[in-house]
Amino acid sequence: MIQASSNSIATYPLLYNFAGGVGLLPPKVISEAQQAILEVPGTGISALVINHRSQLCRDILDETEKNIRTLLNVPDNYRILFLQGGASLQFSMIPMNLWVSKNQPVDYIVSGYWSTKALKEAEIEGKNVNIIWNGKAQKFVRVPSQHEYKIDPDAAYVHYCSNETVEGLQFAEPLETRNVPLVCDMSSDFLAKPVDISKYGLVYAHAQKNIGAAGVTVVIIRDDLLECIPDNIPTVLDYRPHVEMKSIYNTPPVFAIYVVLLVTRWLLNDIGGLANMAEQSQRKAAMLYKVIDQSEGFYRGHAQVDSRSLINVVFNLATPDLETPFIAAAKQLGIIGLEGHRSLGGIRASLYDSMPIDGAQYLQNFMLEFQEQFKNY
Repeated sequence: MIQASSNSIATYPLLYNFAGGVGLLPPKVISEAQQAILEVPGTGISALVINHRSQLCRDILDETEKNIRTLLNVPDNYRILFLQGGASLQFSMIPMNLWVSKNQPVDYIVSGYWSTKALKEAEIEGKNVNIIWNGKAQKFVRVPSQHEYKIDPDAAYVHYCSNETVEGLQFAEPLETRNVPLVCDMSSDFLAKPVDISKYGLVYAHAQKNIGAAGVTVVIIRDDLLECIPDNIPTVLDYRPHVEMKSIYNTPPVFAIYVVLLVTRWLLNDIGGLANMAEQSQRKAAMLYKVIDQSEGFYRGHAQVDSRSLINVVFNLATPDLETPFIAAAKQLGIIGLEGHRSLGGIRASLYDSMPIDGAQYLQNFMLEFQEQFKNY
């Protein structure tokens, strides 16, 4: 058993969580959420017991929507919904709502773990599912270039995942689909950079990465797609009642939405918008990829360089025997959550919006010193 010594790395009273599952929240947001558990400022009411039919709940939903519209410059012909069930429920709701005629095809790009799951749910809804590109044979190490897939002009929609958290892959730009509605799972890079929402028919993202605590999913859908939804699907799985009732068709996860509100305020007022957030993401990722690229094979990135994610940095060490002591030594220094996804293994450092630049710098320094200690192993 390799024993990792941390003698050469100073120990600080810090805790940096790089987990790929539940992302960090800004310390300011945690403090404000703690206060809101006792009382939402100026209301005398705990955020945990807000009546979903109250004006306070309406005000929370309205401000959260307004802030998302401002951050992403969402056009007026799009509705913003706050739903439940995570992105996994959207895997089913999307084909149920948008695949109006099963005689039409739907197109899916399969670029990793999560887009594979989305595909499986679509295949339950109908047989006319086109896989227009699949990276499985190459073990999901890259995303496709534009010339590698062909979108069926008759497709009801084309679906892809903008950032694959498991494999650390990210599309730099949205797909070009001409007149076919573009649907995107943005769960792990939503509100991490500016996005031209007008290029999409529907965007969805669950809140446990960049935008808040688990329990709420944001859906942005274009008006014309609402007009084509069939009438033979369960009401709670139909986008239209949620639009009509402005996200309170059934009891919404009010506290989770309140945390999203606090995060959007932080992005607007403290970060200064998504262009600044994107610049921070680039700086954080560059620190880690620099170590990987200059390590002479001690660290080995999973993704091809042109497909690398700025959100999830996925890599292995030169030998698997080093990965357990790497994780153990990191934990001794307050660096946690580096275990790779169970389907892939290795190491994963997730750099969601709330990970400070200092955190990425701290991990970079640890990686350099760990390499120095074990370079001859």
